[in-house]
Amino acid sequence: MTIATNAADLVTVSVAGQAANPSMTGLPAEPYRLTADGTPFLWPTFGGIVYNVTVGDPAFGWTGDCVHPSVSISHAQADKNRALNVFSCVGNDAMVVSGAAKGARGVVTGKSGRFSDQVIIHFDVETRRSIAIGDTIVVRAEGVGMALPDCPDVACKSLSPKVFDLLPKRLEDGVLKLGVAGVVPAHFVGAGLGLTSEGGSLHIQSTDRAVLAELGLDALRLGDLVAIEDTDSRYNHGYLRGALSIGIVGQTDGPRPGYGPGMTVVLTAPGGQLGWFRDASANIADLLELKA
Repeated sequence: MTIATNAADLVTVSVAGQAANPSMTGLPAEPYRLTADGTPFLWPTFGGIVYNVTVGDPAFGWTGDCVHPSVSISHAQADKNRALNVFSCVGNDAMVVSGAAKGARGVVTGKSGRFSDQVIIHFDVETRRSIAIGDTIVVRAEGVGMALPDCPDVACKSLSPKVFDLLPKRLEDGVLKLGVAGVVPAHFVGAGLGLTSEGGSLHIQSTDRAVLAELGLDALRLGDLVAIEDTDSRYNHGYLRGALSIGIVGQTDGPRPGYGPGMTVVLTAPGGQLGWFRDASANIADLLELKA
């Protein structure tokens, strides 16, 4: 279904970052983290070039802690990194402009990190093998400021017009309904609450595996669209009864309490203006025809 946007009026601007090295707290701190039951673990975490995890793969089952699929980028200067994170939107085109993979093209699939500090970009596996840490990647940023004239109370976040047009959706009695692969209850929303909704991610708490399975959330794939109940993300992420947000699963599960698969919020409304319907095929890997 076609729904009008102000895409023709949006400004398209370049932002850039470098393929980011994973980081750990410096010595003398221990490199170990703790699971929900207090067990120490040492697994790969977000950042870097990930060769064997791709959008469309399961979000669960990896021996990793909130891993980003494919390539994560950031900028060394904090203010420029902030612009990179805010202006990049899911579905934006990206291009490698230095190193052995120069000229290779990818697409933004999420935003994450501890405090909105990395942008996640999909490249096919062959390209990943040519990219090196420090290579510069330029994002053709478009989407910030997008509005829906027929749904004025629905706010767009980190969403490109290209992806919005592809999303399974319908407009019923003034309510914009999106096809989703899963529904996240408000009490399952963890890390990210209280932080800005212009970047970063909200996490699905995954400690209670039994309830996770009952809800069918343990079958989520990277790239799936999900509805997040009673969550208002117009400015900061927070609880609001009757609100709804739509997110895209951008990173894998992790064993820490309060964490789990990370979601990049792309649409949000405060009370009844946004809805959902079940659609198992609602995944950006399929919508964007991303190659593994």
